[in-house]
Amino acid sequence: MGITSGLVLFAVIWFMTFLCVIPVRLKTQGDMGEVVPGTHESSPERHNLKLKALITTGISLVLWALFAWIIIGGLITVDDIERWTYGEDGLRSLSN
Repeated sequence: MGITSGLVLFAVIWFMTFLCVIPVRLKTQGDMGEVVPGTHESSPERHNLKLKALITTGISLVLWALFAWIIIGGLITVDDIERWTYGEDGLRSLSN
């Protein structure tokens, strides 16, 4: 895995994790009972994005290290994925 592919993998993991972490402990204006005129009831009252970004970064680093270890260590290769997808015959089984 090269530097660019490692950075892309980290970015994908970070954004996927961030989208999962955002709704955790989200306090909406409707929950707090103080809806500001002109806003929706589900608008966040306290979002804590800085803390959630730090939590996301920590989780992403652990996940990225795990995936990088699997890729660099050769535990799962492209040939393995091809074998799982097309069977032992590889692409030859598609022509039949």
